[in-house]
This record gives sequence, C-alpha cells and structure tokens, in this order.
Amino acid sequence: MFQMKWIAGALLAFASTVLLLPPAQAQKKAGTFVNDDDVFLALRDAARRDDAVAAADLASRLPNYAIPSYVDYYRLKPRLRLASSLEIRDYLRRYDGSAIADRLRNDWLLDLGRQRNFAVFDEQYPLFALDDDLQLKCYALLSRAAKGEQVAVQARALLVSPKDYGDACSTLIATLAQAGQFTNDDVWAQFRLAAETSQVVAARRLAPLIEATDSQIIQAIEKAPLVMAQGPGNSRVTHQLFIVALGRVARTSPDQAASALMNVESRLLPDERALGWSQIALQASLKLLPETTTAYWSRTSGAALSGEGYQWRVRMALRSGDWALVRQAIDAMPADLRDDAAWVYWRARALRSLGERDEAQKLFQSIAEQTNFYGQLALEDLGQKISIPLAGEPLTAAEIARVAANPGFRRALKFFDMNLRFEAVREWNWELRKMSERDHLAAAEFARQSNILDRMVNTSDRTKSERDFTQRFPSPFRDFMVTSTSALGLDMAWVYGLIRQESRFIMNARSHVGASGLMQLMPSTARYVANKIGMSGFTPGQVNDVSTNIQLGTNYLNMVLRDLDGSQALATAAYNAGPGRPRSWRATLPRTVEGAIFAESIPFAETRGYVKNVLSNATYYAALFEGKPQSLKARLGNVAPKGFAPTELP
Repeated sequence: MFQMKWIAGALLAFASTVLLLPPAQAQKKAGTFVNDDDVFLALRDAARRDDAVAAADLASRLPNYAIPSYVDYYRLKPRLRLASSLEIRDYLRRYDGSAIADRLRNDWLLDLGRQRNFAVFDEQYPLFALDDDLQLKCYALLSRAAKGEQVAVQARALLVSPKDYGDACSTLIATLAQAGQFTNDDVWAQFRLAAETSQVVAARRLAPLIEATDSQIIQAIEKAPLVMAQGPGNSRVTHQLFIVALGRVARTSPDQAASALMNVESRLLPDERALGWSQIALQASLKLLPETTTAYWSRTSGAALSGEGYQWRVRMALRSGDWALVRQAIDAMPADLRDDAAWVYWRARALRSLGERDEAQKLFQSIAEQTNFYGQLALEDLGQKISIPLAGEPLTAAEIARVAANPGFRRALKFFDMNLRFEAVREWNWELRKMSERDHLAAAEFARQSNILDRMVNTSDRTKSERDFTQRFPSPFRDFMVTSTSALGLDMAWVYGLIRQESRFIMNARSHVGASGLMQLMPSTARYVANKIGMSGFTPGQVNDVSTNIQLGTNYLNMVLRDLDGSQALATAAYNAGPGRPRSWRATLPRTVEGAIFAESIPFAETRGYVKNVLSNATYYAALFEGKPQSLKARLGNVAPKGFAPTELP
C-alpha cells in the first residue's frame, strides 16, 4: 500500500540487503547450525546463489531430512545445466506428481528452450502441469513455428506484456517476422506496446525487425520531445518512431503532443494518424483529462489499440456519461477482453440506457452468480441485494482428518512453520488442483484450525457450488476490532474488508515497500497516527502487535474518511494510494458519477482493483454481521467534484 512511499521502501530494502546477512548465511559463515532446519535454510540460500559446491556439502548433512524432495532439488538446481538428462529424469521419476518435481521440470524446460533442444522440450512440455510460465509458452510456439506450423494467432494473444518477454518471447517475435507470419504492423504494434510500458530492452530487441537503429529507438523512447520536434520524416520507420514519441510526450503534456500531431497530419497516412491519436488519447485518459480526451478518442477509428487502450476508451466514455460511446467502445474490443465480467457488466448498463432492456437483462444474469464486484453490481441491477449463500452440509471430522493427513499439506505446514511462505503456498495450492469442492472446504477448515487464515480464505474462495462464507470472510480479533471501531463510529465491515485485501489476516505480513501487520501500515504513517491520537511510548516494533496495528489502522482510516467527506470509495483509494491522489482524481470529474464509475476509472491499476475488492468484501462482511441483504451500490455511493454535493443520479 501507499505507493507514494515506494522510495523509502526501496531504500529500506537496499539497506537491509547491504547491512544484514540472512540467518542461514550468517550461520553458514560461522560454520554452526542449531538444527537440520537451519542447514536446510542454508542449502536453500546456496541453491539460490547457484553455489553448487556449498549446496552439495549442505545437502550431504541432511540424509534423513523430513522433506527429501527439496533437499535433492536444491542439490540439483545449481548444476542443472551440467547435469545429465539421465540424472534429471531420475529425479522426476522419484518425485513424480509432486509440486517440486513440476518446478524442476519448469527449470529444465527453460534450459532446453535456451538450448533450442526442442526434441526433448516437446517431450517434456506436455508433462508440465502448471503451465504458468510465459517463457515456456513462447518456447512452445517457437518449437511449432520451427516445424512450419502457423502460430501467429496464438502468438498475438500471448504477447501482451513486454516486461515478461525475456529471450524466449523476443526470439518468437523475430522468428515469426522472418517467417512472414508476423507482418510489419505486428512488429510495430509490439514496439509501441514496449514503448507504452517503458520496456526499453524489449523495444531495442526489435530494432533489426523494424529497420531502425538502436540510437533511433532510444531517442524515440527517452528523448521523445526531440523526435517529435523533428517531425515524422519521409519513411515508414520515421513515421512510426514519431507516433511512439507522441505517446511518450503525451505522458507529461497531451496537449503539446496533440498540437504536434495536428501540425503534420497531412503528412501521415490515415491509419498512422489514428495510431498517433490513440497514443495521445491513452495518456490523456490516464491523466483523467475530461475536456479533450473524448475528442482524442474520436480520432482513433480503425487504430489497433493495446489492451489498455481499449479499456481506457470505455472508462472515459463512462466518466462522460456517454452510454452510446460505452457500447461502441466495448463492441470494438477483442472477444476475449469483451467477455471479461467488467465489460459484460458495463455493456449491459449501456444497453439498458439505450433501451435494449431484454438484452441487458441477459448480460446481467450471465454474471450475477459471480461473487465479485461485477457479479454483485449485476445482482443489484436485477433488482436484488447481496446476501450470504446458504451453506451446504457441515463438514465431518473424517473429511477434515483426511485432508489433514495429505502429505502435501503436511509439507506446507512445515514450510509455514519455517516462514518459507513461497514454498508453503506452492505445496498447498498444488494439492488443491486434485481436489473436489468439498475437499476444498475441508482443506480451508484445516487451514483455519492451523491458524493459516490466508490459505483458508484463498482455498474457500475457489469453490463455486459449495460455499462457506464464514471461511471466505473471517473476522478474527473481534474484541480489538469492536473496541476500535465502536470508539470511532467506524464501519467494522469496511475495516474487515480492507484487512482481507491488505494482508489476508497474516499478522506479520510485510509488503515490498515496508508496510506491516494486519492493516499494512507504513512506519511513517504509524508514527504519525500514534502521535495524533496521543499514544505514548510508541515504538516501530509495536506495529505488528495486533491490538496496536488495529488501533492505528482504524484511526488512520477514520482520518482519511473524514477528510474525504465520508466517501468509502475515496477513502479506500486513499488508504492504498495516499490521500492526495483521490483528491486529484476527484477534481477531474466533469460531474457527479456513481461510485462504481469512479472506481472503474482510477488510473492506478493496483488501486483500481483494491477499491473494488475492499468494497465488495465489505458488502459481504456487512451481510454476515447484520444477517440481512446489503447494497454494494449504496456503499459505493456517488462521487462528486470538490464543492459539489454527491446528489442522487437519475
């Protein structure tokens, strides 16, 4: 949380890295270990450093360790590139069906892909159960393309996130371009996407394919004002680089970029003009500029937009209240994007506003059973409120005992006890793949009994037909919460909804920027609030104490809520992104809008998802606490520009 504190968090992380040795490394240097778990932690660190000699020595000290598959994995991983195929296959055979064997197969497949050993890759890739690695997906398409198969359609659907491309996906783009499966337009679309997301390395890898020099690419991205001032030139390459430069300049000044484009429109082809306007319109949208953005989008007809472009065209139409444009923009989306619950919902709203009520009702009904933000909104648009589904048959002790005896769950508990959450979650989730919904509920109950509430929530959240909302929406530490929220007159359901999103009830949770505890407080925020409420003797170490964390977090949330006129939508955004940003987003509103539209058009993806999830959670918590149906729309309310009353909307 609190993106505005990222610099402080980064400095803290740097200082920790430089000044503190991990416990296992410190013990290794000292040459002493308290127990086998300490040796295992040192082994894990050695494997992560690719120190094969140290890993072999440490693994030899663990002949009877409780989790031999991981000992053998960490022994093998640092020398995977030198290991024989026979040795790797032997490991996979011995631990067949386990999470860590699937992890080793993932590692091996990456190495096979880098070597272009597609004969073995093609044999092993179908056996990779999780199939969640973008690099491997790209290598798989590379292998098929090498055999002469047409894979351009699959590649276009896959290649949407340049920050994750690496060697595999960049090579795939080059291979398809050289084979004629990717057109020049495909390659330039990839270049614009890399520039749009500031992935300079990915953009530079495309230089040979677009016949641009490395210097030209660097200038278009990093010295965009200069390229824009030079104009589009006389070639396709300089036209496209000019278009990219427009988008980069529009990040700080959409009007300046628009002026530059208008001055040279006659020198560009119609599709180039549309692309230029799409670059400017996206950046203007992210700045929430109401006056000009709709006009910019109106000039993009026929342009191939990025996923973000398609979505922001709809969001700005929502903010302007133009339902015809909302429908038109959603209809123009690729099918897979258009079928997302968000755009199903907003398309239904547009159709209803345009008088097509029957079709709108069908769309609302198609998502109303989903227990998410859009499912809840759709349910209300069907005239119902949000209630807690009836629970099924109570779990038996035998059902819980059966999952408690599962070896994968036992490994997960061992890792949780060692604070190795990555390994623990991997083991836990691996076992869930093979289970029925009833088993999921039993596993969630086992997690509750083991006091691993985040796994309880996550596991129970996966069920569709059998549901237990007491697992999905737990309310631990109720005595502390009642005391704090009652004293402040704060909505307890909202606070629990926020905690569920922030930390999933992990008491010692710590974010990548240094936020801590149940309510994920930044150290500076904790000190500020402690001082404001007169908490004497506060020290930073207290922030992970449950009662202190709740007291500080609820007081801060209450301060933010009062500052933002009692709007939970605005205050939730402020808790995640800092109070200044929701004020600026609100100031750009051309009129009073529904809270759902405000949430949909938050320009930070993290905060946008955060607000939706917190208020969706809070609605279910309120239904649980009060024992009656609730309204998410009422909780969202309306959001108005400062100084305007959030009056009822027609």
